Amino acid sequence: MTTHAIGTRDEWLKARLDLLKAEKELTRRSDEIAQRRQALPWVRVDKDYRFDTDKGGATLKDLFRGRSQLLVYHFMFGPDYKAGCISCSSIADGFNGVFVHLENHDVAFSAVSRAPLAKLQAFRQRMGWSFPWASSQAGDFNYDFNVSITEEQQRTGDNEYNYSRGHAMTRAELPPVAIQNAAQAGSEPAAYVRERPGLSAFVLENGVVYHTYSTYARGLDGLWGMYQWLDRAPKGRNEQGVWWRHHDKYGQAA
Repeated sequence: MTTHAIGTRDEWLKARLDLLKAEKELTRRSDEIAQRRQALPWVRVDKDYRFDTDKGGATLKDLFRGRSQLLVYHFMFGPDYKAGCISCSSIADGFNGVFVHLENHDVAFSAVSRAPLAKLQAFRQRMGWSFPWASSQAGDFNYDFNVSITEEQQRTGDNEYNYSRGHAMTRAELPPVAIQNAAQAGSEPAAYVRERPGLSAFVLENGVVYHTYSTYARGLDGLWGMYQWLDRAPKGRNEQGVWWRHHDKYGQAA
């Protein structure tokens, strides 16, 4: 027998209308936050970042592909990974249907990772994706935007993520979820956690690139399509630990 509240249609409707008021307020608040994002001051990017792409070597300006805005998803796929992070991969499952609309609204899109381009291309093909994906392996892009750290930074804790300073962490201190996720990416756990997820936005004006916004960690929730659906399902996220996999691995033994 269910332990959840049971009621009449009239009781449900009253509660639903109360919830609707809260949902509308959340929508209005979300619109206000979006305006504050867009009002942030722009920071000029003078560093000459280089990437490997499907069309050869590229600069950050090249990633705009003729558009005035650029959104970069910092995809966790380190040089030693055998597959992309399962969480980033779950988020990326929604990119194919979205990036074509962005690119027809003056917004370029690219995922960026430190793995060699050939690895990214092979994994993209395996997953059936088509969105642009660039390798930043040869440069400082990931480090400068705080989504990768060096082994020394990991040892000393001299790093930053989500606008907070890090701390030194040994393998023994890694949470079980990090070890589990590392195994699914085919990476040694300490190396796995030297990569982090994020989103960065840029604008190109009068030939100059500016950094406008970056978000990390739970700031990516809005991009994670499955959670937007689960938050509307009767039992919500209803999870204990990491249950998701690469989409071609469901039904296989763990």
